[in-house]
Amino acid sequence: MKIRTLKHRYTAGKMTFLFIISSVLLFSCDKVNIFSVQDDIQFGKEFDAQVLTSGEFIIANETQYSEAYACINGYKNRLLATGEIAYSDEFEWKVRIIKDDATVNAFAVPGGYLYFYTGLIKTLDNEAEFVGVMAHEMAHVACRHSTKQLTKAYGIELLLSMLVGKNDNKWVQIASEMASGLASLKFSRDDEFEADRCAVKYAYPTSWDARGVGDFFKKLESHSSTPVFLSTHPSDAQRIEKIDEEWSNLGGKQGEYFKDSYNHLKSILP
Repeated sequence: MKIRTLKHRYTAGKMTFLFIISSVLLFSCDKVNIFSVQDDIQFGKEFDAQVLTSGEFIIANETQYSEAYACINGYKNRLLATGEIAYSDEFEWKVRIIKDDATVNAFAVPGGYLYFYTGLIKTLDNEAEFVGVMAHEMAHVACRHSTKQLTKAYGIELLLSMLVGKNDNKWVQIASEMASGLASLKFSRDDEFEADRCAVKYAYPTSWDARGVGDFFKKLESHSSTPVFLSTHPSDAQRIEKIDEEWSNLGGKQGEYFKDSYNHLKSILP
C-alpha cells in the first residue's frame, strides 16, 4: 500500500509538473526556446541529411563546381572573420548550392547550414547584394530564430515526449517535415528586423557595402513576387529604412559592390 501511495504521488506530481510546463509554453511560446545550442547543431545535421537524400533538392556537386563553392565560402569566411557573428566556431556554417534557376530563394537552418538557389544567385547584380542576403540568413542562425519558431510549432509535444522518455527520433521527423515544406516556418516581424540589422553589422567591417541587403529590397520593388525567404511581415520600404538607419548609426561608411567578380561567379554556376 505504501509503495502504491508513493508511486501515485510521484505520478501525480509528474503530471502536475507537465501541466505547468505545458501551460507556460502555451502562453509564452513566442519567446521561449527549449532547444540548446547542441540541439541546434544536431538538428542541422539531421536536416542537411534530409535535404541530401529527400530527392526534392538537386545539390550542385562540390567537386564539379569547386570554384563556385570556393567563391561563396570565401564570402562566408570573411563575414565570420569579423567576429560579429555568434557561434562562429560552434556551428558548421556549411554552404549548399541548389540547382534551380526558376526559384529565387535562400534559407538557413539551425547549426549554420546555408542553402542558396542558383535562381537567387543569378538574379543578384553584385557581391554586396549577395553578401547582404547571406548575412541575413546567417543572422537567423546566430540569433537562433529557427529553433524559437520550432519551439512555437513543436515545443510542447517535443518537451513532453522528452520528459516521459519517448523522443522517437524527433530530430529526423521534424527535419523531414521542414524539408518537404520550408515555407511553413515563418519568422516573426521582429526576427526579420533583427536579421536585417545584424546583416548590416556583419558586413560593415568588410570592404563590401553593408547596405547590400537593402539594395536587394529595392530591386524587389519592381518584381511582381517576393522570394519565399523575404516574404514576411515588414514591408520592403520599412526594412530599407531601418537598414539605412543601422548603416548610418555605424558611421555611414561606403563600401564596394564588386560587380565584375560577381559576374564571374554567375558564369561558373550550374
